[in-house]
Amino acid sequence: MKDKILEGTTTVGITCRDGVVFASERRASMGNLVAHKVAEKIFKINNHIVTTIAGSVGDAQNLMKIIDAEISLYEMRNGDDISIKAAASLTANILRSGPLYVQTLLGGMDSSGPCLYSLDPAGGMIKDDYISTGSGSIVAYGVLEDRYHADLSVDEGLEIGLRAIKAATERDTYSGNGYLVAKVDKNGVEMLDDENINKIIAKI
Repeated sequence: MKDKILEGTTTVGITCRDGVVFASERRASMGNLVAHKVAEKIFKINNHIVTTIAGSVGDAQNLMKIIDAEISLYEMRNGDDISIKAAASLTANILRSGPLYVQTLLGGMDSSGPCLYSLDPAGGMIKDDYISTGSGSIVAYGVLEDRYHADLSVDEGLEIGLRAIKAATERDTYSGNGYLVAKVDKNGVEMLDDENINKIIAKI
């Protein structure tokens, strides 16, 4: 039997001049039921790539495991870090091979700089400066459209990302129960702890 799709999600990815920022809330809902209050929606793939997920939990967990394994194999065979574009293409090929009810953001830093892609369940792959997925994305996009500019620093991106997620949780009943935040810069991937997240939230 196919996993039930947990519908409620808002995730955000933002490309900055010195890195990429990801933010999400933590609620997983099934219809009018809050199915989980501590859902993990941001994943560190390696020290320069991060992904987010929206959709079926089982499919998402399966996809993350496959991406992790395939990227590790690629890097072992080639003796070098995979580029963000190659990692996104690899993920798109996985999605095309079978129906996985997942919408994914994938991004990070490589030799060409910061980069961000969205991938749909059919394997469509689009590069963009900022992207939001899930039920609260309409609200989040309002914040992103208003606040984004090409010269954003990672610190500014963190604030805008959390502002977008906070706005979504206030208007979308399927989003809520806290925040997850990650950044990727020249120092690698950092998952922010609650203390640092709360400091940013206090500013906005």
